[in-house]
Amino acid sequence: MLVVDDAEGIRAFLASLLEVEGYDVDTAEDGRSALALLEGGAAPDAILLDVMLPGVGGLETLRRIRELDPAVPVVMLSVVGKASTIVEAMQLGAADYLNKPFEAPQLRAALEKVLERRSLERERDRLAGEPTVSAEVVIWGSDAMRSVRATLEQIADTDITILIQGESGVGKEIVARTAHDLSPRRDKPFTKVNCAALPAELLESELFGYEKGAFTGATARKHGRFEVAHRGTIFLDEIGEMSPALQAKLLQVLQDHEFTRLGSNQEVKVDVRVVCATNRRLVEMVAENRFREDLYFRLNVVSLEIPPLRARRGEIPLLIDSFLRRFSARYAKPVRELSLELRGELDRYHFPGNVRELENLIERAFAMGAREQIAVNDLPSLSKTPMASTPVTSPESVPALADVERELILKALAVFKDDKEAAARALGISRRTIYRRLKEYGVL
Repeated sequence: MLVVDDAEGIRAFLASLLEVEGYDVDTAEDGRSALALLEGGAAPDAILLDVMLPGVGGLETLRRIRELDPAVPVVMLSVVGKASTIVEAMQLGAADYLNKPFEAPQLRAALEKVLERRSLERERDRLAGEPTVSAEVVIWGSDAMRSVRATLEQIADTDITILIQGESGVGKEIVARTAHDLSPRRDKPFTKVNCAALPAELLESELFGYEKGAFTGATARKHGRFEVAHRGTIFLDEIGEMSPALQAKLLQVLQDHEFTRLGSNQEVKVDVRVVCATNRRLVEMVAENRFREDLYFRLNVVSLEIPPLRARRGEIPLLIDSFLRRFSARYAKPVRELSLELRGELDRYHFPGNVRELENLIERAFAMGAREQIAVNDLPSLSKTPMASTPVTSPESVPALADVERELILKALAVFKDDKEAAARALGISRRTIYRRLKEYGVL
């Protein structure tokens, strides 16, 4: 469970109550902290969210949670029982609404109801063929990816640290999960942490936990992700974004298999296999003193380079069919077909966002298209983005400024291997502008 409430007493009370019921509990004092936890890889089965939060309010936090995870049940909590607030919360996707103060049986009943509903939805998705299982099978269809899998099978019985490199969206997490599933640790936890999604101080507490009183708001001991992953696998995504101080602490864990929680002097022993991923070139970062050389050599025991989707075009038709089945189940609509023209366009498309971009394109077309067959005009942005081989334009054809900007940004990202900071510097714009434009293009 994730409990989000700005009142320390209420957070502590709810955490204690839920732990007695057998739940593991994370807490956050405001919406921003809750969103950071979710972006960092936290995956609660349900969220208790206060309506009246400082900064990012409860309803806005709910809206952003829905963008990050459309399926997680969110129960709103509030002393405000206004009908308009309740209606807005439900329209934004809240699973239930409890007025404060409430009794423990009310909370218990609400959670049982939303968790049962979520369980039924998962079973429906499983029976409908939802799925990551399909995508995980499809992604191994090319010779390059079969070679990657052969390496994983070769080291399956070892605890060797793995470094997965490649552009954003190529399927690095699937590779990491496959490494775990092939290992003797397959029945133990697989824990993911996105190192780029959290500030350094929050990332440290997320990885290594803290003791009660370690800082303001630390009302109880929190086990970090390394403890959660004990005897299993921890997947550190975007490892290149980790601060130097945390790099040193991670090196200690890799060397000694122990660490200390924030606010404690006691060593915690862990047995964890570490798999890391990055879209940066760590060897270049080492040369520029932006990544520890000793840590790089510890991580780079087995290095796997994942080729971009444009180099694995044989997977594209199979991925399309897999995503069509997934969204058919999600939106409770019949499986749609892609027109031959659209399949041809996708076959020529450059896919700067790789598998993730293809998934987003198919979902958008599936959700927005009204016909049984999805056509090119259901993806109007496709014709404005780079193809595998761009035809020469005539002198009379003058592109719009927005198209020129888009092409420059995408080309810069290709040149700098998706290093958004380097691309932004080269273009003379901010990294924030890069992210905003990519969202507008549908790449993120």
